[in-house]
Amino acid sequence: MDWLTFALFFLTCCVAASTGALFPPNEWYKNLDKPSWNPPNWLFPIAWSILYIVIAYVGMRISTIAGSKDFLIALWALQITLNTIWTPIFFGLNDIKLAMKFMIGLWLSVLLMVITYWFSDPLSSILIFPYFIWVSFAAALNFRIMQLNN
Repeated sequence: MDWLTFALFFLTCCVAASTGALFPPNEWYKNLDKPSWNPPNWLFPIAWSILYIVIAYVGMRISTIAGSKDFLIALWALQITLNTIWTPIFFGLNDIKLAMKFMIGLWLSVLLMVITYWFSDPLSSILIFPYFIWVSFAAALNFRIMQLNN
C-alpha cells in the first residue's frame, strides 16, 4: 500500500467531509417533513467516515493502474467534487431541488465508477459498490424530502 498516495486521497475526502461540519443539519432541516425511513442524524457521520476511508483506498488503488488511469481518476475526482458540493447546497442554501440535481450527478458518477473500475480493477469496483448503494439511498431520501416539502 502506498501510504502517501492514500493520505492524499484521504485528505481530499476529509475536505469533502468538512462540509458536514460547516453545514450541519440545522433548524430548517429539523422542520422539514421527512419519510419514516429517514435515518437518525447520528448514523450519517459513522457511515460517511467508513465510506470515505474506502473511497480514499479505492482512489489510491486506481491511481496505480496503467492505461486508462486518467479517466479513472477523473471519475474519482468528479464524484468527490459532487459529494463535496451537495452538502452546502442542501444544508447551506436550503435548496432541495438544486441538491437533487447534484445528487443525480453524484449517483451517475459513482455508477460509472462501479462499471468502469470493474474492467481495470475488479476489487476497486467491489469496494466502491457499498458507496453506490449509500448514494442510491441518499438520492431516494433527497427525492422524497423534495416531494414532501414541495
